Amino acid sequence: MSQEYTQYIIEHKANVEKAFKWLVDHNIFENFEIPANIIEHDLSKYSAEEYAAYDEYFYGKKNKETEKEFNYAWLHHIHNNPHHWQYWVLINDDEPEEALEMPLEYAIEMICDWWSFSFKEGNLEEIFDWYKKHKGMRLHPNTRKFVEETLDKIKKILEEEK
Repeated sequence: MSQEYTQYIIEHKANVEKAFKWLVDHNIFENFEIPANIIEHDLSKYSAEEYAAYDEYFYGKKNKETEKEFNYAWLHHIHNNPHHWQYWVLINDDEPEEALEMPLEYAIEMICDWWSFSFKEGNLEEIFDWYKKHKGMRLHPNTRKFVEETLDKIKKILEEEK
């Protein structure tokens, strides 16, 4: 176990909570208690299926074996954490892929997850460039509408606070 990776997880979870609290404090969401999915964010990263592979990939030596193990860990992560959009993509046998609508609690957590990196870097506007760069992700139209409306609200408040 790497202390460095463990510290990363702790800080990331704290920044997800900070992002959620910011959204509540700025009246974007009216839930004043941090929901369980925010508190339990990314707990699977401590699992045997993920921890060592993530640790080695980000803080160890990268090689073909490390990348292969990380890919399996990432697959485990997105299949066990419904705040990832990939969790909601239905891959059918005979039909095209279909993005299912995310429940609001997970769409909110997804935004907080993305935004947590902006909190880490100290640049709360970084999320907008990140989203523009990753806009090709497969989201249900209602989920995309919710995400973009939320990002627009964040942007407006950040501009007003300058």
